[in-house]
Amino acid sequence: MATSIDVDVTIAESSTPARASRPPSRARMIVVLGALVALGPLTIDMYLPALPKIADDLSVSSSVAQLTLTGTLAGLALGQLIVGPLSDSLGRRRPLMAGIVLHMLASLVCLFAPNIAVLGVARGLQGVGAAAAMVVAIAVVGDLFAESVAATVLSRLMLVLGVAPVVAPSLGAAVLLKASWHWVFAVLVVLAAGLLVLAALALPETLPASHRRPLKMRSIAATYVEVLRDVRFDILVLVGALGMSGLFAYIAGASFVLQGHYGLDQQAFALVFGAGAVALIGATQVNVVLLRRFGPQTIVLWALVAASLAGVVFVGLSFAHIGGLPGFVVPVWAILAAMGLVIPNAPAVALARHPDAAGTAAALLGAAQFGLGAVVAPLVGVLGNDEVALALVMTTGIVIALLASLAVGVSAAETEDDVTGDAVAEPA
Repeated sequence: MATSIDVDVTIAESSTPARASRPPSRARMIVVLGALVALGPLTIDMYLPALPKIADDLSVSSSVAQLTLTGTLAGLALGQLIVGPLSDSLGRRRPLMAGIVLHMLASLVCLFAPNIAVLGVARGLQGVGAAAAMVVAIAVVGDLFAESVAATVLSRLMLVLGVAPVVAPSLGAAVLLKASWHWVFAVLVVLAAGLLVLAALALPETLPASHRRPLKMRSIAATYVEVLRDVRFDILVLVGALGMSGLFAYIAGASFVLQGHYGLDQQAFALVFGAGAVALIGATQVNVVLLRRFGPQTIVLWALVAASLAGVVFVGLSFAHIGGLPGFVVPVWAILAAMGLVIPNAPAVALARHPDAAGTAAALLGAAQFGLGAVVAPLVGVLGNDEVALALVMTTGIVIALLASLAVGVSAAETEDDVTGDAVAEPA
């Protein structure tokens, strides 16, 4: 039985045009790309335990404090739309390095932010910088791996990536024990600097010059139009974005519900929040096993069915005010586990449809996910920052994602091309 990632992951066939002439170690790539993708979740999650304190210190309401999260998500969405085409024209490394440097500078502004307006703008710039790391990492997957294998690699990435949501709130809480919330951003400066060194030393250029697109507005616009005219791609992007909306709703409201309503302290909140991340991470690794027998779209469909059922239970318990803390966390964990099956698969199928414009396709995927997250996050606050608000927002997004997934259907060739073809998931 294959036990190493080097054996598990199969390099895509020549149908993927943009590949490095000498593919690097797959295990190394998964670790490096996972670390880069983690910059976004670290930026989002690390300051969550500080949100109530930020609201108090800056004399704003909880919903206004949540707008700093909205700013980060908006920056992540906008940044990916900018960096994606740049990475298709300039290669993957240069936009990546520039984005990480921007993230570091924005984190320094957050460290010294005197009011909520400055903090909100700086958080948006942080998002733009983190977007470069995320979109380039996903584009590199598109450069090197085909559809089912890309889903497998994304699942492996999420195992590395999953450390961020578990560690970030605990790390933020540890900082808050010794210093003010401002110093959370000093830690982010150090982490981003480490990623900059890692990328410079360990990430090769995976987009050959012969496959780069002209850096012209007309060419960039034409590439976006080309990709967006693919209706199946659009629906798959929508499915992935709506699936992610449940996660962003939880991120936005969790600290206020768990700390405000249930009275958890910062350390207990970090543990409960981390347990949800473990559920999501565990599901991504189950996904690797499922990909041996089922196509990615089939897995997405049934995962959304399960998440919708859990969401209905969550709404019922919230409106009835029964179940206490277990009645809140168990349905949420079930939904997050189901999202662990949706998040790697829907983007992998969409990305495989445009291997010649992987940066642009990855940008649209990320922009849709974080753009929708920017809309969803304040909704939880507007509706009351309680269990009912969280249950309604999470469940609504998931049900719409299910309907969109049903509209896509399952490709008739999926079981042949995606499961038994050259780009197979891990062999047993």
